[in-house]
Amino acid sequence: MSGLKLAIAAVAVLGLAACSNKPWNDDLNGAGGAGGAGAGAGAGALDPASPAYFRQSVGDRVLFAVDQHTLSPAAQATLQGQARWLAQNADYAVTIEGHADEQGTREYNLGLGAKRANAAREYLISQGIAGGRIKVLSYGKERPLEICSDETCYSKNRRAVTVLAGGLTG
Repeated sequence: MSGLKLAIAAVAVLGLAACSNKPWNDDLNGAGGAGGAGAGAGAGALDPASPAYFRQSVGDRVLFAVDQHTLSPAAQATLQGQARWLAQNADYAVTIEGHADEQGTREYNLGLGAKRANAAREYLISQGIAGGRIKVLSYGKERPLEICSDETCYSKNRRAVTVLAGGLTG
């Protein structure tokens, strides 16, 4: 009988936790580990110097067409916003992660992801961001956002994501 009471108590606690207004990812409110320099107490999505503002308002990713690493006008606009933000928040360095969809071999997609990340890097450099602040990393098809075998998923996985890191590296 005590096992049943314990199980009921556990379900009740989990049920109450699910009712919380707190988001699952504290980083969205600037309270998480990605805060880095410039994200002090109370820094959130409304603070223009916060990582949450960068992700939500500026945009942290650009998308690519099939088998392409050429930046579209929409991607260039997002990267221009990133460059402006990075120019105003010089304490941040970034890693640009290149990704591909599941089509093709692992080796091909690692190469394509690297080309995508480097295209974004070169664009940021052309906008005045120091190359020493920007690292690139390719995951190829190893970290999909969506998993299904159709274009709706593929299009979300063909991307370069700019990840902020507090403090200059390099």
